[in-house]
Amino acid sequence: MINKNIIEAFAALAKEKNIDRTNLSTIIEDIFMALIYKKYGEERENFSVIVNMEKGEIEIYQEMTVVKEVYDPVVEIELSEAVKEYDDLEVGDAYVKILSPDGFGRRLINTAKQHMVQKIRDIERQSVFDEYSSKIGEIVVGNVHQIQREQIFIHASNGAEFIMPKNQQLPNDRFRRGETIRGIIVNVEISSRGPEIIISRSDDMFLKRLFEKEIPEIEDEIIEVKAVKRTPGDRSKIVVYSSDRRVDAVGACVGMRGSRIQSIVRELNGEKIDIINWSDKPEILISRALAPAKPINLYIDQERPYVVAVFEDEELPIAIGRNGQNIKLASIVTGYTIDGVKKTEYEGVQEESLYLDEIKGISKKYIEVLAKSEIYTSEDFLDTDQADILTLKGFGDKTVEKITNLILETINEKESNGLINDEKNQELDIQDKIIEKVDGE
Repeated sequence: MINKNIIEAFAALAKEKNIDRTNLSTIIEDIFMALIYKKYGEERENFSVIVNMEKGEIEIYQEMTVVKEVYDPVVEIELSEAVKEYDDLEVGDAYVKILSPDGFGRRLINTAKQHMVQKIRDIERQSVFDEYSSKIGEIVVGNVHQIQREQIFIHASNGAEFIMPKNQQLPNDRFRRGETIRGIIVNVEISSRGPEIIISRSDDMFLKRLFEKEIPEIEDEIIEVKAVKRTPGDRSKIVVYSSDRRVDAVGACVGMRGSRIQSIVRELNGEKIDIINWSDKPEILISRALAPAKPINLYIDQERPYVVAVFEDEELPIAIGRNGQNIKLASIVTGYTIDGVKKTEYEGVQEESLYLDEIKGISKKYIEVLAKSEIYTSEDFLDTDQADILTLKGFGDKTVEKITNLILETINEKESNGLINDEKNQELDIQDKIIEKVDGE
C-alpha cells in the first residue's frame, strides 16, 4: 500500500539527522515489524514488511493458511473468506493478505515515530563511536561547552561531545566557556548517555602529536620521534633522530629563532621541553638526556640496565631536578635506571680500586689475559669468581693466590700510608645503597 505521508515524515527526520536512505528503509521495516508484534500480542513469523523509498510505499504482508475452520485468525483464514478474492483457492493453500499502514491507527503511527527517533539516536551514537574509536591517539579540536569541577565538556563542530577529566588536564589549564581547545583522544566508550569520548592534554602522546603537526620533517618521516615522556605542565623530554645527515633533528624541531618549539610551549602553557638528539651509543644518549646538567662520568651496566652518573657537587641538584623529575624523565626516555652521585661521594669508592698495571709483581702477560675478560682493576679481580679465573690461559691456583696477595698487600700499604681516605666506608655505604635499590626493583 502507498503511504507517502508516513515515508515523507520519516525521510524528513532522517535527512535532518544525516541518515542515508538504505539505513532509513531498514529502520522503517524494523519499526513496523515492532508495531505488528505489539498489535497482535507476540512475535509472528508470517508477517513481512517491504519499504520502497523511491515510490514512497510501505507494503505489509500477512501470510495465512486456508482452512475450513479458523482457530488462530492471525495465521489462518476461512475458505469462504479466501475465495471471495481468489476463487481457485482450496483448503491448505497459502493466502497473502496485504495490510495498510493506516490500519494501525494514529496512536500506533505516533509510536512508530518515537521508535524512529530512538533508532536514529542509536545509529548516531554508534556512528560517533565508530568514527572516534578509530581516532584514538589523534588530536581533536572543540569549544568548551560546560565546565564542571571534575571534568570539562567540549563540543566539536560536527556535534560530537568530548570529555576532558581533571586528571587529563594540565595543572595550569584555565578554560572559559566558548574557548577553543585541543586535546588527544585517549579512550572511547559506550555508556547509557551515549558515546563518551575522553580527551587529554596531559598524555605523552599529545606532545608527540603536537611535534608532528608543527614539524614538517616529522610528518615527512625525515625526523623520527624515538621516545617522549612528560611531567605535564612542568617539564618533558623528547628524543628525536634524523635519517638525513643534512637535517639537524634538534634544530628542525626548534625552528628559526625558536618559532616551532615556542608554539608548542605556548600550547602547553609554558611546559619546558628538552629536545634530545638520539644516539645509538648509550653514554652519549644518557649524557644528553640528563641536560641541563652534564655528567663528568658514567658507569653503565648494560645487563640491568643501570647507570651511575657522576656530577660535580653543585651540578647534582640540577641533574636530579625538582622532585627528581629530570633524572626520572631521563631514565624513562633512555631506558636506563639512572642514579646520580656527587663527585666527592664517588671518589672515595674509586680510591680503593687500583688498575692491575699499577700493582708491582703482576706480569704483563697476566694483565693482558685478564683484560680480554674485562678484568682491569683490583676490584674487578677480587669480585670475579675464582673458578672463572682458573679457566683463563696460564692461570692456576698458585698464580691466582699470588696475584690476590699482591693486590691485598698493595691496598694495605696504601692504607697505611694514608692514601685511602678514612671516609671510605661511608662512601661504600652510598654505593651499596645504590646497588641495593636497583636489585630491589
